[in-house]
Amino acid sequence: MTLTRRKILSGAALAAPAALAAPSIGRAQEPIKWRFQTYAGAALGEQVTKPIVDYINTAAQGELEIELYYADQIVPTGELFQALQRGTIDAVHSDDDSMASPTPMRVFGGYFPFATKHILDVPVLFQQYGLADIWRAEYEKVGVTWLSAAGQDPCNFNTKKEITSLADLDGLKLYTFPTAGRFLAQFGVVPVNIPYEDAEVAVQTGELDGMAWSGITEDYTVGWANVTDYFLTNNISGAWIGSIFVNQQRWADLPEHLKTLVMAGIKAADTYRNQWYWGGEAKLRATGDKLQLRSVPPEEWAEVENAAKAFWKEIAEESEVHAKVVSVFEEYNGVINQAGPPYNF
Repeated sequence: MTLTRRKILSGAALAAPAALAAPSIGRAQEPIKWRFQTYAGAALGEQVTKPIVDYINTAAQGELEIELYYADQIVPTGELFQALQRGTIDAVHSDDDSMASPTPMRVFGGYFPFATKHILDVPVLFQQYGLADIWRAEYEKVGVTWLSAAGQDPCNFNTKKEITSLADLDGLKLYTFPTAGRFLAQFGVVPVNIPYEDAEVAVQTGELDGMAWSGITEDYTVGWANVTDYFLTNNISGAWIGSIFVNQQRWADLPEHLKTLVMAGIKAADTYRNQWYWGGEAKLRATGDKLQLRSVPPEEWAEVENAAKAFWKEIAEESEVHAKVVSVFEEYNGVINQAGPPYNF
């Protein structure tokens, strides 16, 4: 087709508005900036929280920029919730227990005794058994947005002293989670509350006998395997329950496409942590050369498991929400016990 001068000029006139508008459409906006603090120290945070931030910062292409802070860098871990509420911090990765959550969920975060067996139990409980709805609703009441929960490692013991029976727990000074400490106190454990980064030195100085805080992967990663001698294969919980929380207003102000991106980053990092912990626990038990493995006989450890059932009933009596969550744990444990191996051990 032959183009006349009139047609060319006409086409240019039609194209002009779009061409003029293009720079304003593509003009770079000031990035949204968030401050994100994790419960984890720098060595552990590299594996459990930094992958979330790296994913989001890369995929957001300058629209959202998140600055990551490790344990206690902006505020102590026990003050994370208040800092999140008032906007000092925009997002948090922590368990409810460690950050002193003023909600009924506090007692369940971290390690609720024997509620889980494995890392994948946590997403199943939240997505298939309704815990996500309970968590979301309770945090909405206190002005914080709960985004997601994931599992991590089990709660074993790494200690200076050898543990081969329940009697060996008596008098042990351990760094542990508040709820775990409350549970273990009946066996003579003395829970010690200190900043996360001080735990290693506290073992060296004798203030602590060890930790009931993690699995063996963290013991090696954060340096605790350098100052303790034994790892107890019996655990009091199969998986840590931790969540991502954001300031309610900051989340409301975030454009929908960035909300989708944030959730994608969280889920991608969950997948990474699943394999990092699952593989790490097996490899370090089998080939690690710093911690000697010890076990309490199953028939004796059954006393601890039975004590957990009584503990659950005690917690269920504290509130309607507590009772609702405990009923979910009871239902799920009933299912996996019927299903048999590998679900129930």
